[in-house]
This record gives sequence, structure tokens and C-alpha cells, in this order.
Amino acid sequence: MNKTNAMRHLDKEGVSYDVHEYSPSSGIDARSVAATLHEDIRRVYKTLVTRGRSQTLYVFVLPATSELDLKKAARCAKEKNMEMLPQKELLGRTGYVHGGCSPIGMKKPLKTFLDESAKEHETIFISGGKIGFQIEIRPMDLVEISGAEFADIKEENQ
Repeated sequence: MNKTNAMRHLDKEGVSYDVHEYSPSSGIDARSVAATLHEDIRRVYKTLVTRGRSQTLYVFVLPATSELDLKKAARCAKEKNMEMLPQKELLGRTGYVHGGCSPIGMKKPLKTFLDESAKEHETIFISGGKIGFQIEIRPMDLVEISGAEFADIKEENQ
């Protein structure tokens, strides 16, 4: 298996993780990934990249079945408002494509927030940095390696 930037970064830092490969033909949405991996969907997290009013980019990692609350996200980042980074800018800004964006190993380190629900799980699944790969990692290891902060970032009732 060819390692992704995310995996190489974890290896370099000596962080323990497991790689789970899945067929993208089964779908790349959270439900498909969880079903293919035979894992609890509540442990599958997605990585979203946003831009604040200051034009600073931020990363938010939250359960894949939840929606990011942009107002909460702006408050966490101390921004007036927040918008999703247009998909066409994702590769150039992060080095990752939509569906394969990992919070680890981006082109430049970005301020990262991990939804506090991750504390409920021993391990969570995040993108492995390429469609078809998921990394299983302890939430505290993700916080340490990415410099993330735990935050309440998902919309209510999710």
C-alpha cells in the first residue's frame, strides 16, 4: 500500500493508528464507509475546511452524519462569520481532494477543531488522505498530532 501524507506524518511522529481500506465503488459517504468497514457510524468523522471573514482557513472534524454549525464554528475560531471553502479550492489549499481530506498532513498546518463527541469513543475513523482509506486513531492522538481543540461545533439535534 502506498502511504498517504497523513500516514507518513503519523509515522514520522510515532503515532499509533490503523488503516482501513474500502472500495470507493460502495460509496464514499459516511453510511457507506461505516457499512463497508462494519463499524459504528457514530465513529466515522468527516473533515471540513472553512474560511473565516479574516480569510484564514480552519479545519473542523465532526461526526460524518452531523452538520457543521457555522455560527458555532465562527465563535470557536473567534471570527465574525465562517463559510465553507469552495470545493474547487480544496486540493490547492490542503493537498487533498473532496472525500479524501484528512485533518493530518495538509500542505500547511491549519487551526483545527474536533467535535467534543469524539471524547465518547476510544477510537474514531478519519479520512486516510485518499478516497478508499480510513485511519482509525485515538481522539487524543489526533488532538496532539494536529494541535486540535475539542469544541461544540455540530448543529443541535444531531
